[in-house]
Amino acid sequence: MNAIRTRIRGALVATRHGFLLSLAGLVGSLTLFVWAVLSIVFIPLGVGVFTTPYLLELVRRHANRRRLLAVTWCDIRIPVPYRPFPKDLRTGFRGQVERTTLLLKDPATWRDLQWLLVDMTAGYVVATLTTALLVYPLEGFVLAAGLWRVFTDDRYWYGFVPVDSQASGLAAAALGLVLLAIGVLVNHRLVRLHFVITRAMLAPTQQQELARRIDRLTETRHEAVDTAASELRRIERDLHDGAQARLVAMGMNLGTVEALIEKDPAQAKKLLAMARESSAEALTELRDLVRGIHPPVLAERGLGDAVRALALRLPIESEVSVELDGRADAAVESAAYFAVSETLTNTAKHAGANRVWVDIHHTDTVLRISVTDNGRGGASVGSGSGLSGIERRLGTFDGIMAVSSPAGGPTMVTMEIPCELS
Repeated sequence: MNAIRTRIRGALVATRHGFLLSLAGLVGSLTLFVWAVLSIVFIPLGVGVFTTPYLLELVRRHANRRRLLAVTWCDIRIPVPYRPFPKDLRTGFRGQVERTTLLLKDPATWRDLQWLLVDMTAGYVVATLTTALLVYPLEGFVLAAGLWRVFTDDRYWYGFVPVDSQASGLAAAALGLVLLAIGVLVNHRLVRLHFVITRAMLAPTQQQELARRIDRLTETRHEAVDTAASELRRIERDLHDGAQARLVAMGMNLGTVEALIEKDPAQAKKLLAMARESSAEALTELRDLVRGIHPPVLAERGLGDAVRALALRLPIESEVSVELDGRADAAVESAAYFAVSETLTNTAKHAGANRVWVDIHHTDTVLRISVTDNGRGGASVGSGSGLSGIERRLGTFDGIMAVSSPAGGPTMVTMEIPCELS
């Protein structure tokens, strides 16, 4: 009984979703398609240069809204393939021309327009069926209840049933019952079919996906080269200002000791003590520098133990959970380690948290890491922030990062890197 109630409740929800989708297809998609096509046609007249960017932006919002409904209602994910605009886009009339040109050169724009055409035809029909299968049977029940008497002189067709008597009215009710049962069984599948059609039209083609990935890898490669050059300059600076300076001072002290060892043994002993202290400090700085390049614990014991060692040095309480069946490539481990290190440093400095959780696991050829704290929240990925650096570091390996940090907390940073474990 509970299963039947659940099935009926699901069919009613699917009917409501189908009704909303049919309205969106008939009103939204049809209107936007007509306006967008007219605007593009009017570009040679000059008017379309000003209207096209805004109308295509509305089309993209309409498509993104459908993407959101697809993942919310049916767990169907549709990637967003739009090319980003350059940061140095000009303003004024020239900016409008450049914006219009970039939009028309983006293959996703034309796929959006094709989707609008399909959505207001095939998509509308599929969505409307969900409502028809639950509403149309009501007419058969009403005919059987006595409405058939209105049509005794003029036969009325309910589906393929001619209604002109009580017996034919009951036949109409039976047909309505069958249609109702079909609606209860298939309405959710019809809504899912609608989103499958949407995905087929809106999702990037394999060629577009490959081109987008090449662009992303090219961008992250340049960023990786810049980061490596910056890291080399940092190492040079740390060596020059730290260990090298201490070693030079130690050499000068030893030279002075050599000159004073017979004339002033007491002063020579003081200089030897200073030289010993300088050598210990230089050794410590060299160890810290090596740890910053590639921590020994990471090379020897793997990502899990390296992150646990990081967490132990935090000034706040931490909990680390690791589920790894093997080890990733050294470069991937290093990127993941420093990404976690930077995230934990940001948490300790800015989050105002008293507890942090780190979860590391590997599923479906993807290394997934989440860092969660109970701080004040409000973190975001922006220009110049530490999170932006983490995103660039992961992008080198085709990895991604997502940040959830509402005001008041908690903050959760999720990182994913495609890789295999050995």
